[in-house]
Amino acid sequence: MAHTCIHWFRKGLRLHDNPALVAALRDCKEIYPVFVLDPYSPNNVNIGINRWKFLIGALKDLDCSLRKLNSRLFVVRGKPDEVFPKLFQKWKVTRLTYEYDTEPFSLRRDKEVGRLAEEHGVEIIYKVSHTLYNIDRIIEENNGKAPLTYNRLQTLVSSIGPPKRPIPAPTRDDMKDVKTLCSEKHEENYGISTLEKLYQDPESLTEELFPGGEQEALRRLDQHMARKEWVCGFEKPQTSPNSLSPSTTVLSPYMTFGCLSARTFWWRLTDVYQGKKHSQPPVSLHGQLLWREFFYTAGLGIPNFDKMEGNPVCTQVDWDSNFEYLAAWAEARTGFPFIDAIMTQLRQEGWIHHLARHAVACFLTRGDLWISWEEGQKVFEELLLDGDWSLNAGNWQWLSASTFFHQFFRVYSPIAFGKKTDKNGDYIKKYLPHLKKYPAQYIYEPWKAPRSVQEAAGCIVGKDYPRPIVEHEVISKKNIQRMKAAYAKRSPHSSEESPGKKEKGAERFIGGQ
Repeated sequence: MAHTCIHWFRKGLRLHDNPALVAALRDCKEIYPVFVLDPYSPNNVNIGINRWKFLIGALKDLDCSLRKLNSRLFVVRGKPDEVFPKLFQKWKVTRLTYEYDTEPFSLRRDKEVGRLAEEHGVEIIYKVSHTLYNIDRIIEENNGKAPLTYNRLQTLVSSIGPPKRPIPAPTRDDMKDVKTLCSEKHEENYGISTLEKLYQDPESLTEELFPGGEQEALRRLDQHMARKEWVCGFEKPQTSPNSLSPSTTVLSPYMTFGCLSARTFWWRLTDVYQGKKHSQPPVSLHGQLLWREFFYTAGLGIPNFDKMEGNPVCTQVDWDSNFEYLAAWAEARTGFPFIDAIMTQLRQEGWIHHLARHAVACFLTRGDLWISWEEGQKVFEELLLDGDWSLNAGNWQWLSASTFFHQFFRVYSPIAFGKKTDKNGDYIKKYLPHLKKYPAQYIYEPWKAPRSVQEAAGCIVGKDYPRPIVEHEVISKKNIQRMKAAYAKRSPHSSEESPGKKEKGAERFIGGQ
């Protein structure tokens, strides 16, 4: 039987290493590549303009690639459970294919679409390709539980073996007997949305440093893989949080949207490593991909993973509700230039280095402001191009010392930490230009500058730039005691989940890759 297929693009916005798309083309006479744009889904309501722009770029790139195969992308607006029954009937669909997604919302959505497909006599095929491994298999190998340490994850994946090799993108030859029927009104009915139609203001955008799409992802991958010595020597903690251009690959947004396959990245790294001395996990680039796998596994295997309450591995902390502090942090008005520069870069560009994420996450939670990591998670979800649900939730728990990492007495200084890699404060001057005339001596602590220096710099603290909202030296010590009290209330067995010594210092936002 020759099938009429819909391939449903969600993440996995690429042709390379897309086994579900290849499955759609088997015994297929007609194919309809579909992306369902549901602006009101829980996954989309909290998305900022940079992320929408990236998605639109990725969809345009995907449509361009499909055109080269004599096909097109059909963008359909609405809820999947409402649009698919109509499409099944309209196109007389017999098969639906998609990439497996482990997020709770996605699993619920896919279960409902699966039920509707069955009602319409539509066969469903889904394939694992967003992660290196089948996450369910990792949990199964660990007696049905998510591994709570990186070392344990490494042991499990070692027993499974290396990730599957990526498969090539479909060619025109693969499509020679397959048609995509398009009407003259395709753009009108199924065209890619604009920012204006998504109620976003393009005027608020700054320069787009990271354009969305598979072609851009593969170009960046090629560019980095050509730097063989850099790849082999890469150690994540040695990279700089406040360099003026990224000190890491910035491939994470492309992996979040599936413009780049994790397996393709893994095996390209393997090729570069071949026969050479190279860094090892957790700090190597292979190690970063395994961190991603670690948090995906936790996100699937731990109930209520994006919340404190009802999350069985999360320390229950009596966080404060202080909307003024939260707004000051999110809007870069804390009065600490290093923190404010990072949050400004995040809002403008949609990306910050993983150690910069450490600094602002610690500052918001256990370090200074004592605000719940769930609030920080929401802001990152909105602003980060790589705001991946599992990684975002996992890393906020880690940095707030709520889960995985328990050395709560190690606090990032909002002053000293940035000075390590940028004594002159060039990063601060780039993102907070009103402070650019401050001498290096005061750039991290402008409130300590004499009035004459502030006047000469043209920026008076308390008038042109805010005073610090807290006194770090005092509040951080108080918060350590509050954290100690929260830990004292935990059940005795929870301390067993603390990472071993080998993982000390491995706390990281994998997204900053």
